[in-house]
Amino acid sequence: MKQSTPPSNQAKTHARRVIRALQAAYPEVRCALVHENPYELLVATILSAQCTDARVNLTTPELFRRYPDAARLASARPEELEEVIRSTGFFRAKARNLLAMASRVVEAHDGEIPRRLEDLVALGGVGRKTANVVLGTAFGIPSGVVVDTHVKRLAKRMGLTTRSTPEQIEIDLQALVPKREWINLSHRLIQHGRLVCLARRPRCESCSLRPICPMVGVTPAQSSTATRPKSSIKKPGKTRSRSRIET
Repeated sequence: MKQSTPPSNQAKTHARRVIRALQAAYPEVRCALVHENPYELLVATILSAQCTDARVNLTTPELFRRYPDAARLASARPEELEEVIRSTGFFRAKARNLLAMASRVVEAHDGEIPRRLEDLVALGGVGRKTANVVLGTAFGIPSGVVVDTHVKRLAKRMGLTTRSTPEQIEIDLQALVPKREWINLSHRLIQHGRLVCLARRPRCESCSLRPICPMVGVTPAQSSTATRPKSSIKKPGKTRSRSRIET
């Protein structure tokens, strides 16, 4: 990936403070996707696209029972595989990706999940984020920083990046964070994003990182834990149902 402009000393100092605060808040972290080996983690991560980890964890026990390794998955009937993973959404595309991935693993890697980034991203349905998840969590290899929706949101709110795409954000985080922290940083940001730094209504008042967090883009109304009273006055030209539409 193309390197960014070297960060300032002030930016590095802020990043170190964020890392220490996250370490204190979440000393023990692990991947939310239940798995027992690299194959299971790769499959679960592919399924997690546009789907919650909780839903994936409900789906994978039956999936792994039927297809315990890449060879069995590669020989699966598409319609049967689709039925097993239907609840994860986009099941037809995911089934195609899983079959392509498994076939490539069997043909090119003797059924073993590869340990190199370039080999992983050559598999069906595997992008850089998925490859980083597998290398970091399954093999302990810090190949990059996993940037999912939580990491993307928190990195900007915490002032660790001003950029928008996952690739750009990963470049900025790699420049700020020591390589030894890349794997756990993602896990900690994801956990913090699920428990405290929520997307629409972050719990800033109870957040242990509040003293050092610039809360970029967070409005006072969002960060307040107080319940706002509902107005009984209807505005002209507005309907109640229309005002509840979320985008």
